[in-house]
Amino acid sequence: MKYSRILLKLSGESLMGEQSYGISPEMLSQYAEEIKAVVEKKVQVSVVIGGGNIFRGLSGAAKGMDRVQGDYMGMLATLINSMALQAELEKQGVKTELLSGLAIEPICREMSRSRAIEAMESGKVVIIGGGSGNPFFTTDTASALRAVEIKADVILKGTRVDGVYTADPEKDPTAVKYTTLSFQEALAKKLKIMDLTAFALCEENNLPIYVFDMNKRGNLQKVVEGENIGTEVK
Repeated sequence: MKYSRILLKLSGESLMGEQSYGISPEMLSQYAEEIKAVVEKKVQVSVVIGGGNIFRGLSGAAKGMDRVQGDYMGMLATLINSMALQAELEKQGVKTELLSGLAIEPICREMSRSRAIEAMESGKVVIIGGGSGNPFFTTDTASALRAVEIKADVILKGTRVDGVYTADPEKDPTAVKYTTLSFQEALAKKLKIMDLTAFALCEENNLPIYVFDMNKRGNLQKVVEGENIGTEVK
């Protein structure tokens, strides 16, 4: 195995599947199966999911809502997605621990590094909801923060595209895929991989980001085993 402890970052939108909002039971089941496969290989797994399929703080703010209130609503949306993934994993026989940047009894305990590491070392999948617990920070930044906290080997950013391209491959057929990139190259080329705060945290702590297509069955296990099917930023 190339990685022994990972943080998997999923967007809320990825849970929609073919729907226009909400959570697709099919996508949820597929993601849980992918995670279960790597847990069975004794890889320690933590997961952070966005909330964009339910609510986005920034788009709420753009329509006149208070930004802080909107961001807290977005954090609660990430918890709804986290609870859905937890339920599906448990249904498939995978033990989990749900932690959160916002402590909400009796749903979950507050995120702490010691709790997360202890749970992963006991074989549980740790799902971290509630963002960073603070407004003005995205789930990208929360992912970077949590990955650094738990000493993950890598952030695996699961998307619907098989890596980072020179342009949007869904719009530009001439777009070329990068195999590896440095943080500085990604910034200079203005490639939208993660936001700047998340990038700075990863670069400062020598934490690589690996971008890959999470929607193709078996890909998560391939990445963990070291098969180069996406783009590594380091």
